This record gives sequence, structure tokens and C-alpha cells, in this order.
Amino acid sequence: MAPTNPKLLLVDADPASRSFLTDNLTRDGYDVLATAEAAQAGRLLSNVSFDMVILDLGVPDGDGLAIARSIRAGGARADPALPIIALSARDTQLDRLRALDQGCDDFLARPYWYPELRARVRGLLRRQEDRLHAPRSRLRVGPLELDPLARQAWVGGQVLQLSSKEFALLRLLASEPERVYTRVELLRTVWGWEEVGAPPRTRTLDSHACRLRRKLAAEGLEMVINVWGVGYRLTDAGSEIELLAA
Repeated sequence: MAPTNPKLLLVDADPASRSFLTDNLTRDGYDVLATAEAAQAGRLLSNVSFDMVILDLGVPDGDGLAIARSIRAGGARADPALPIIALSARDTQLDRLRALDQGCDDFLARPYWYPELRARVRGLLRRQEDRLHAPRSRLRVGPLELDPLARQAWVGGQVLQLSSKEFALLRLLASEPERVYTRVELLRTVWGWEEVGAPPRTRTLDSHACRLRRKLAAEGLEMVINVWGVGYRLTDAGSEIELLAA
């Protein structure tokens, strides 16, 4: 059986842009379903299996990021790990952080160069393919257990209900639980902040760390330690990492 083309959902409020992307992505070997509205996007996500979403944040009938949040929270029938590229006419550091924080994997500001968008699509699809075919293994730090591919965490067999970014933050901290990760490292790795110089003035990292700490504390774990003026680590000295077969 011949391989099928990757199926993309394009949500773009601008008719000219929507037509341009549909034509060019189709020419480049993708099956594209396009819509201008968030409501229609939700219906398509509930009925069609997509490989990626290209999401205009300026949809006329709502907040484009609500679509990303719905996917990540499992509100749509789509894979919660479905790759999402955000398109936006706004391009401040906070706009990018907000999009990445609420579930988007990548952010591209208008006007953009189509070959760059195409390269980002290919890169995300390649990483998704690697994720789906990678050997399954779990990570354990004390009573905390994580499955990076399933994006799930457990304490004593009980599932922790974590947002996409909370899990990403926990996964990074758990990779070296005694290491202090600086704020810049965390913002770059978890939120995709790429600017040179001081990090943006945002409480995003601290808010997520606080929520993650509360969720772990509810399960009896005192983890996610704030090292004042530097960043965060997961545990005090003496913790060991164990890799488990899934």
C-alpha cells in the first residue's frame, strides 16, 4: 500500500493566505483541509485524523489559542500531542510565549517566508514520526514516574493531571533532578524563547512551577525547588534517576 500524504488542518482567517497555503502545501505533497473559523476547526478535529494543525491566532469567531488548549486538554478527539504551528500578525516576546505556553509547538509571525513555514512543517512532522516510533521507556525519580512519549506522570500509580507545559517542565527537571536549571534555560527549552539577552518579564515560569509544586505536594511530594535568583531544580541531593521499560 502506498504511503498516504500527511494530513494538515489549516485554520486561517485571511482568504488570500488560506488559498495560498492550501495551494502550495498541496503542491508540496500534503493533504490540506482549510477553514476560517474556530467552530468549524473544532468539528473537523472531532471527525478527521490530522497529522498537524497550522493555526491562525486571529480567527474571527473566537480565540485561536482556544483551539490549541482544547487539543492539549483532550477536548477534541485529536491526539493531545498533535503538532501545532501558530501564525500571528503579533510578534512580541509575550505573544510568542503565550502561544507556546498554551500548547503551540512553534510560532511564525506574519509576514513569513513560505519556504521557512514549509521547513518548520517538515521538522515538526519528522519529530512527531520519531516520537511515535521511538523505543518506549519511563523515567523514575523516587515515587515519581514519567512516560515522556505518552506525556503522563504518576505518583504511587496515581495519574497526575498536568497541562502540556507543566509536564514539559517536570520532564526537564526530572532529567537531572539535582541540577539547578536557570530561568533562561527553562524558558528556552520549555517555552521556546530564543532571544539573546535578559529573559522577558513574565510570570509564566513561576506560575507553572507553583502549580506543579502544588500538584506534587497534594500527592505528598515536596518537589520543584525555587533557587532564588537562579531558577529551579526538582529535588534535594540524594535523588536517583531510574530508567524503566514501558
